[in-house]
Amino acid sequence: MFLNTIQSAEGSRKKRVRVGRGIGCTLGKTCGRGHKGQKARSGGFHKVGFEGGQMPLQRRLPKVGFKSLKSKYTAEVRLSEINNLSELQIDLKTLIQANIVPVFTKTVKIIQSGLINKSVVIRGLKVTSGARNSIEAAGGKIEA
Repeated sequence: MFLNTIQSAEGSRKKRVRVGRGIGCTLGKTCGRGHKGQKARSGGFHKVGFEGGQMPLQRRLPKVGFKSLKSKYTAEVRLSEINNLSELQIDLKTLIQANIVPVFTKTVKIIQSGLINKSVVIRGLKVTSGARNSIEAAGGKIEA
């Protein structure tokens, strides 16, 4: 093999289409752009989503939804889930070990859903006022 004998594979290099070369080729005169109009002009093209002055679809539809980035790191725990735990001192680490909240959780809030009938000590977790009353009524306490 010599450098002067190397050739590219057959069909790998297509010839470019030469437009505007007369009526003999199919792309003469108007060069495949049709007659007149904005799309026939050079540099004449509208922005993406433009609908000829009509209100574009992306502006006609209402804005929908919001997903907080904090929600990934926060979790809610029910009183009934705490009641099922064997530990009496509950903090973030015990909830993660018991598979009640995901591993990457940073803040937990205890909500009043279900019943609690044992006295537990809660450390470093947020508590709603209804849950606080239920825990204290069962003989438990909440430490900040």
